[in-house]
Amino acid sequence: MRDIRIVLFALVWFSCAWFGSWELNANNATRMFAAVSLVEDGDATIDEFAALTIDKAAFAGHAYLDKPPGMTLMALPAVWLAGKATGETSATFGAAPAGPGFERYLRLRTRLATASGPAMLTALAAVLLFDLAVGITGSAAAGLFAAIGYALGTPVWGWSTTVLGHAVVADCYVVALWAIMRGTRHSSGGIGYAMIAGASLGWAVVVEHQAVLAGLAIAGWAAWRIWPRPDRWRLIGAATAAGVIALVPLGLYNLVAFGTPFRVGYSGVVGWEGMHQGLFGLGMPRLRVVQSILFSFRLGLIWVAPVLVLAPLGLWFWARRRSTRDVAIVAVAVAAIVLLVNAAYVYWDGGNATGPRFAIPVVAPLALGLAAEWMRSNSRGERTAMTLVLALSIAINAAIASADIFAPPLTAFPVWQWVIAGNFANGYLRTVPSEWFGWSAWAGFYWWAALAIPMMGWLAWRVHRADLRRTQASASLEGNCP
Repeated sequence: MRDIRIVLFALVWFSCAWFGSWELNANNATRMFAAVSLVEDGDATIDEFAALTIDKAAFAGHAYLDKPPGMTLMALPAVWLAGKATGETSATFGAAPAGPGFERYLRLRTRLATASGPAMLTALAAVLLFDLAVGITGSAAAGLFAAIGYALGTPVWGWSTTVLGHAVVADCYVVALWAIMRGTRHSSGGIGYAMIAGASLGWAVVVEHQAVLAGLAIAGWAAWRIWPRPDRWRLIGAATAAGVIALVPLGLYNLVAFGTPFRVGYSGVVGWEGMHQGLFGLGMPRLRVVQSILFSFRLGLIWVAPVLVLAPLGLWFWARRRSTRDVAIVAVAVAAIVLLVNAAYVYWDGGNATGPRFAIPVVAPLALGLAAEWMRSNSRGERTAMTLVLALSIAINAAIASADIFAPPLTAFPVWQWVIAGNFANGYLRTVPSEWFGWSAWAGFYWWAALAIPMMGWLAWRVHRADLRRTQASASLEGNCP
């Protein structure tokens, strides 16, 4: 099924890279300013850009990135490449860069960073999720339903058009879950998979420090699966070593920026006093907030990813089967930890965000439930209904990704009032052709649809044929049994 994996990767990467988010959004901009400073000046200060973002930290009279540096570090090759290709630096626009020319300068670097970072990782995660689901269910259709649901049926898509880390953390969780499952299928071997799992969980922490909490649940599951094996300590050592290596860039960035590997940007946040409460803004989880994250009109996950309603049903089905119980348990544990951490954060709503942005990593474990629910359903009617729900989710997230992933918290129902009825319906879209080649915004969107919809149709046809051949082969083997 190599052709399915290739087309799936291309579809997801193309869909994420084709659209863009506002480059001067404070969360986007502060990460890119730090990357520009590292590439062009060799330091991590963002003094010349400080007036352009409300998200910053202050140390010793200088302004810095106030976020974990993972996304900034991932953007470095894009910033370097853009500089070599155009010959422009931020200094081209003066000591205090601003204006249309600078916005275009920053937009190019932001788009290249998302295309080579989040878009690439989300496409990879979709392929690995497909592989993981097929391995568990034996159904290519179940794998495709989970992969497309994950990458295009949720705001993972929209956040993959930004240099924020929410989608990347979800991607890292998918990679770790895949590597653990693949590496523990047999009673020996798997050291390479152990290293992949450790590295992906380590990098998730570099991107978003709180990712360590759900990552520990995944690591615990891995340890449980390998514990009966005599080589368990070798595998644990390999995973730990890979995780530590993945953390090295965090220490190096802190050393360059602050002169010590043990200081983080969050400790110097300016203007967000809540970050000095508890552990960088983390306190006790609040049940009311969990309810808002999942169901409220303003932020509820259910409104931006209706396909995820199916996930708990599938995970419950797996939990009742001995062969898949451990997968269901770790998925529920990871999802619960992500939600509780979000509910414990003082700024839990995330400001300008379409849907609950801090809860986006929850999509990784819930996507496994999509595969499980497809496996459980055994009638054409049920699967047709599930496909229609997925189609609705894709339509909603196509509007979000193309119009605005940063909806302001000004309306009662932002996904409808601001994103769909406001920006999308009026053609306020960001696409590669409209931003760079002078096309209309609608022309850019139509070209995405003209390419993406046939790719999705081909994938659906191809997995149907793959499952049909598998069923026929199984029937043939049973018929040949004495």
